[in-house]
Amino acid sequence: MKPVVTLTLNPAIDGASEADRLRPIHKIRTTNERYYPGGGGVNVARVLAELGAPALPVYLAGGATGAVLDQLLAGQGFAPRRVEIAGPTRVSHTVYERETGLEYRFVPDGPEVGPQDMERCLATLEALDFDWLVASGSLPRGLEADAYAPIVALAAARGARFVLDTSGPALPATLAAGPAYLIKPSLGEFRALMGEALEDDDALAVAAARLRAERGVELVAITLGRDGALLAWEGGVVRRRAPDLPVQSATGAGDSFLGGMIHALAQGRGPVEAFDFAMAAGAAAVLTPGTELCRRGDVERLAASPA
Repeated sequence: MKPVVTLTLNPAIDGASEADRLRPIHKIRTTNERYYPGGGGVNVARVLAELGAPALPVYLAGGATGAVLDQLLAGQGFAPRRVEIAGPTRVSHTVYERETGLEYRFVPDGPEVGPQDMERCLATLEALDFDWLVASGSLPRGLEADAYAPIVALAAARGARFVLDTSGPALPATLAAGPAYLIKPSLGEFRALMGEALEDDDALAVAAARLRAERGVELVAITLGRDGALLAWEGGVVRRRAPDLPVQSATGAGDSFLGGMIHALAQGRGPVEAFDFAMAAGAAAVLTPGTELCRRGDVERLAASPA
C-alpha cells in the first residue's frame, strides 16, 4: 500500500499545559508542559501512523521553530518532506484550567507564504507516488483562496483520491477547482459554505446531499462536536451520535476522525463502515489530554463496542 500523502501549508508546534486558574495581568504558572507536531495534515499523518498505516506528510516550515518541528516529527513512524520557507513556523498553545475544566487555545496566524513557496511545494508533491492526497488545514497568510487548486489538478491527473479539510474562503474556492472524493467540514464551516442556518438534522441532511450532487463530492462527512457527525454518500445520509465519554480535551478530535476515516477507506471498507471507524477515532481523541491525538488501543476498543 502506498503511503497516504498529507499536505500542511501552515503547520504548528502545538504546546499544551495546565494551570489552576487563568487570570489577567497575573503571571500564570503552568505544569505538565508538552509539545507535539501540529497542523491539519500533520495530525492526520500522525493518526494514520498510530493506526499502523503508511503516511507521508509534506509541510511548509521555516526559521528556528521549523527545525523544532522537524525534531518533533522525527520518530513518528514516517519520513516527512519539508518544504523550506523563510518565515518561522508558528507556535500554538493550549492551556487547561483545572479549576473550571475549561480549555483555552492560542493560535497565531503563522508565517507569510508566497507563490514561489507553493511552486516548490507542488514540485515536491509531483515527485511522490500516491493514491490518496489529503489537503488539511488553514491557508497561511499571503496565499489566495484558490491556492489548493493546483493540488486538486495534480490529484486528478494521478487518478488519486483527493481529501479536503479546510475552512473560510479556501473551502468553496477549492471545491470550485475540481471534485474532491471526501470533505470533512465542521458544522460551522458547512453552514458558512452553504450560506444557510441548517438548524435541524433534516435541513443538514438535505444540504449535504445537495452539495454531493452539485459539487461532485463522493463523501461529505460533517463533524458536529459533542453531537456526533453526519455522512452523506451515494446510499443516502447517516447520522451518528457521539458516545458519552469523559472528556480530557476536544483538541484534535476532528483530525483524528479524518485520519480514522481515511485509514478505513484505504483498507477497502465501505463508506458507512469507515464513517463508524472515524467516529471511534474522533471519540478516542477526547480521552487524551491537550493536543495529543487518538490512541490506537482506544480506537479499536471503541470501534468494537456496539453503537
